[in-house]
Amino acid sequence: MKAAFVSNYINHHQIPFCNEMHRLLKGEFTFVQTEPMEAERVRMGWHEGDRPAYVRCWYEEPEYCRGLLLECDVVLFGGTDDESFIQERLQSGKLVIRLSERLYKTGQWKAVSPRGLKKKYLDHTRYRNKQVYLLCSGAYVPSDFHIVRAYPGKMYCWGYFPETCNYDLDQLFAGKGWETAQGGKVPYLLWAARMIGWKHPELALETARYLKERDLPFHLDMIGDGEMRQEMEELCRSYGLEEQVRFLGFQPPEQVRRHMEKADIFLFTSDRQEGWGAVANEAMNSGCALVADHMIGAVPYLVTNGVNGLVYRDGRQQELFGQVHKLVENRELCHRLGHQAYNTITAVWNAENAAARLLQLMEGLLRGENLEGLTSVDGCFQGRLAPCSPAPILSEGRAGRRVKRAVREQTMCRF
Repeated sequence: MKAAFVSNYINHHQIPFCNEMHRLLKGEFTFVQTEPMEAERVRMGWHEGDRPAYVRCWYEEPEYCRGLLLECDVVLFGGTDDESFIQERLQSGKLVIRLSERLYKTGQWKAVSPRGLKKKYLDHTRYRNKQVYLLCSGAYVPSDFHIVRAYPGKMYCWGYFPETCNYDLDQLFAGKGWETAQGGKVPYLLWAARMIGWKHPELALETARYLKERDLPFHLDMIGDGEMRQEMEELCRSYGLEEQVRFLGFQPPEQVRRHMEKADIFLFTSDRQEGWGAVANEAMNSGCALVADHMIGAVPYLVTNGVNGLVYRDGRQQELFGQVHKLVENRELCHRLGHQAYNTITAVWNAENAAARLLQLMEGLLRGENLEGLTSVDGCFQGRLAPCSPAPILSEGRAGRRVKRAVREQTMCRF
């Protein structure tokens, strides 16, 4: 089998998966990069110069890349809004597997736009009965595409698969916590993202304020930079948190991992605009107890609430504070969730497993097997989903109600 993956540019979140595809296909795999990497991503430590040998750039070799996409058995297409790269292949009726985050990150009400619906029809809906399938990089992707009647029974769970590290767990958890000047340890909280509105760095500081007001010991590191950096530092001072909170600025990916390995709790405070959120994979792989907003795309696929992480409803600050409070007071619970989070990534949601399962799916589709998707939501928030599982159609309202019930049950019982 010969396959190509078309996307805007390769990055450290995609390389482990692409490496495994290249290995499984015995070199018959190419990543076609359609544009140079953004300057901001390079500044964040995403190294464009470290291109694997299987990467070819459309803007450097357009004729070669065009021919490649026509001759491959399977083309994976994601990460670019320009349909011209695969138009010829779509018109030829050859197998295409799209990878997509959600269509309506700022609200499904946008589906009423006539102009938007026309584009969705041209890009997606008109191929509903063709050899075009969808890998859903986020749990709310199927719901968005269901609205525009695209890919019926042809949607599969997917995500991002950064490097998976294997640790000696006794050693990993022994090293967790923030060492104080007095020689003891307090719970170590970590937040890492760009400091922009929909990442909500202010929620990390509000959580720190909540903990301090209750005289709970902790330390919080905030990694990242952006338009809200100065505002966040001023907020930190106004709350009197200078002794508990550090701002570390942008850090290269490998350094972020070092902090995750030491952290007990990872705060993932993005809202619905976080289509996936590969930082969740990395934090869970590092044994952190993840506390995450339920509208983040990765969360329903990766997190079983109360088993390998804790979830709070979008916009419900008190739920966020309550979930963190439990972890700060209960180190055993914190490490138990972190241990299960580690198992989730190393056993299921990793590049090796994703590539192997995708190869099985591709082989089945090429043989013309009937691989229909599901329409239930039973798998989401229950830990029964894996890469290339048929993707449940999870509505935003039902997801919120499931989290509400879970939070209520956690409050009623003792961990």
